[in-house]
Amino acid sequence: MPIASVVRRKCKKRKNMTYTEFLSNSFDELIKKQDDFKEKFDLNSYSNWFYDQASGLLTFSTDTNELNFRYIEVGTFSTKSNTWKWSWDNDYTLPKVKKKMELVLEFGKEHSFEKLTTGLIDTEENEGWEFTAIACKLLNGMGTYRPVSNNLQIFMVISELVDNLQAKEEKEKYVDCGNHERQRRAFICKHLTKSKKTGFNEAFETVENMEFEDEDDDFQAWCDACEKVRLKNDGWNAKAMKFAGTKIVCEKCYFEIKETNT
Repeated sequence: MPIASVVRRKCKKRKNMTYTEFLSNSFDELIKKQDDFKEKFDLNSYSNWFYDQASGLLTFSTDTNELNFRYIEVGTFSTKSNTWKWSWDNDYTLPKVKKKMELVLEFGKEHSFEKLTTGLIDTEENEGWEFTAIACKLLNGMGTYRPVSNNLQIFMVISELVDNLQAKEEKEKYVDCGNHERQRRAFICKHLTKSKKTGFNEAFETVENMEFEDEDDDFQAWCDACEKVRLKNDGWNAKAMKFAGTKIVCEKCYFEIKETNT
């Protein structure tokens, strides 16, 4: 059953519950869930942590061990301005880690819980944990985490444990770009640029931020000259690949190049 349908069903069951009652219930659940989470994974034993919005992975590591989780960004608390910002209202938060937070927003609208539908709120740090408890309950998270970056505290719901090999493969699908934030990788021929029209041929039709049907798919494009060589050689043989001289760019660069060439 789609998660949105589950949330709607929960909404109907809790129609008469006040915000305070729902918050109390959510926080009690989180305390128990967080105790179990800490006992099972002992995150304090890991000396390093790293979160990656592009892949949606939160990684804990030591010199010999690594632990990977998929996470959802609930929101951020600024210790400088004492404000809370929901991730669904934050343009700097990538869709990969905030998409499911639309369900919390929907829940707030259906129940007229103003704090769940106001993007920016003047508040204190403790309320960030309260909002995270609500999100963890609605999204059926396995626990929560809060890394700190300068004056910004980032509140997360941990949704699932990811096998290390799978996490490695997923991380390799993303690249750092000098012009954009970390993005999914894309493969293009060496002739394609943002400044010159050379034609644009794709392995399949693409749109920005699309979800691939097959996890092994990538953005792939080549110019008209490469297409002629490919057809002449009945596909991507060694000769055609050498002519193309494939290079890797980020997803945003890919679509900027696509716009120029189409």
